[in-house]
Amino acid sequence: MKQLAASLQEKLPYYYTPFARRFLGSGNHLNQSKLKKEIEGKTAMITGGSSGIGLAVARQLAAAGGKVILVARGMEKLEEAQKEVQALGGECFIYSCDLSSPEACEVLVKQVLADHGRVDILINNAGRSIRRSIHHSTERFHDFQRTMDINYFGAVQLVLGLLPSMREHNYGRIINVSSIGVQANAPRFSAYVASKAALDAFSRCIASEVAHNNIHLTNVFMPLVRTAMIAPTKLYNHVPALNTFQAAQLVLKPITNNQKKVTTPLGSFAEIAYDISPRSIDWVQNLAYRLFPDSNAKNEDGSEKELSLAGRVFARLSSGIYW
Repeated sequence: MKQLAASLQEKLPYYYTPFARRFLGSGNHLNQSKLKKEIEGKTAMITGGSSGIGLAVARQLAAAGGKVILVARGMEKLEEAQKEVQALGGECFIYSCDLSSPEACEVLVKQVLADHGRVDILINNAGRSIRRSIHHSTERFHDFQRTMDINYFGAVQLVLGLLPSMREHNYGRIINVSSIGVQANAPRFSAYVASKAALDAFSRCIASEVAHNNIHLTNVFMPLVRTAMIAPTKLYNHVPALNTFQAAQLVLKPITNNQKKVTTPLGSFAEIAYDISPRSIDWVQNLAYRLFPDSNAKNEDGSEKELSLAGRVFARLSSGIYW
């Protein structure tokens, strides 16, 4: 039996990779020539732009000849990202900002508008993720506050600050990097998912108010992506995930086709399934909750708990969802 289990674990990546690709989506359908045409003469601001998905987006915009503004907290990483983006042929400007600070956000908006006059495309990519069950969160209200500060309030403040200039120029693209967790109601991510859902609702509400100004809002319900954000959760080493290039393709698609909502087949399925039978989905989610250990779960000897074979199979069958 042990030999069978070991054999299955070795073969899981092979057997389930085609399945995962079908339901994750590959993100490789971006019309590059149209992207180049759409961003010509325009300025794009990307938060969380010094690494991960944000930097991957900046690379592709630069390769298409775009002008990008990168925003992140650490200046050292921003300077490294700037050199990389400029080497690809694009203009790149960097600004250090703590998006959880309203004062810092206000200074950022004023400085960017003073330096560049306008921002045509705002990509709200910066974010904080917390993987913690509600049982371990009852005395950690600050987790919910700090997640909302960055994922929601920081993004909203940038939208409010840049929207007047977009209306003045009768053009704007606001793209929010949301999460498949909003569609799948992922357990252990109540703080993170709630903050992303709030930004989704905000964007849907204001979209109808600015449509006549040629301003388009898009929410990208991103599946699991291999970035530094998920590195601390070791169970993600056993499941397929998009790379940052594929994720960036999903983020950039709305620029070429005004897509209102960017999702994956798995995300759409999870959303519809919950609408049809929420109790059934709660049962499935509870099974997942019990299969996957907490991020800080330890064995008696102090070592980190390993994901069981059943957990690995379940994770691969639901590839792309945060557990």
